[in-house]
Amino acid sequence: MNDRMQQAFSDQINEELFSSYVYLAMTAHFEAMSLEGFAAWMNLQAQEELAHAKRLFDHINRRGGRVRLKAIGEPPEDFGTPLETFEKALAHEQHITGCIHKLYKVAQEEDDYPAQLELQWFVDEQVEEEENAGRVVEQLKMAGGNQVALLMLDRELGQRSPEEEE
Repeated sequence: MNDRMQQAFSDQINEELFSSYVYLAMTAHFEAMSLEGFAAWMNLQAQEELAHAKRLFDHINRRGGRVRLKAIGEPPEDFGTPLETFEKALAHEQHITGCIHKLYKVAQEEDDYPAQLELQWFVDEQVEEEENAGRVVEQLKMAGGNQVALLMLDRELGQRSPEEEE
């Protein structure tokens, strides 16, 4: 694995770790609002992002490269309403999709076929990530200001389990 690929993968590790941090902050935001189901959903997202970072980390190491970790940025504390929070989560996933696409392009430019194969998993994963966040955005829009609908959605999102993600 050449230096350019190692650095590009290391940069993506930082993005994934920051994503985990953002979702952890969203978890805290929802817990402060007593929306435990939304908090549980975000907490699972935080765990997934850590797993994504570790997957990239392991890929570099399997290829004899050297991971270069950087400082993780500070996430916001307040995200607004549940709808605004999930809209921000969706926008963040769209940002990560763009990062993955750029990383894939680097792998193509470097003729790094093992990286391309590894990154195909991430391309597919981002389709799922955007779909999941987008679905909740749409459901929150349908709920509008209806508190009963919000609480029902909170309960439903609290049922999400890690097994559903595999």
